[in-house]
Amino acid sequence: MSPKFVVVGPPGAGKTTVSELLAKQLNLAFRDVDADIVETAGKPIADIFTGDGEPVFRAMEEEAVAKALEEHDGVLALGGGAVLSAVTRERLKKHTVVFLNVGMAEGVRRTGLSSARPLLSGVNPRATFKALLDARLPLYREVATIEVLTDALDPEQVAEAVIKGASE
Repeated sequence: MSPKFVVVGPPGAGKTTVSELLAKQLNLAFRDVDADIVETAGKPIADIFTGDGEPVFRAMEEEAVAKALEEHDGVLALGGGAVLSAVTRERLKKHTVVFLNVGMAEGVRRTGLSSARPLLSGVNPRATFKALLDARLPLYREVATIEVLTDALDPEQVAEAVIKGASE
């Protein structure tokens, strides 16, 4: 079993929304690794970050991604930082990975610098978002088989671009 699409990208790229649309349009099941982690941990991701620390969360995430890649055959959305794991990046090489790219201004606008996004809360959220994009962009591109810049597109247009990209 293997996902049809694995969707990655930074916060605000539209991973969950676009993944749900793709699944619906292609008549596939949708699964979100962040939701799996919340269910397993029994608490929100922000609480895992603040209570247990980022390393504990990343270990849980790596395990949750591995499990989902083995079990799920639909559309799988990963958390924004899942690509930080070299083990996860290696696992993704066998899959069709969709990188939803978003520019800094649009990403900041979409996330609203939400406190539900633990890595974006802090003294200077814009600088934090820029640093996050700078660090992760090469990793997203390393695993991507399809890349869609989402800034000027609505979720339906992004889903269409993914389907078109997969057929090329």
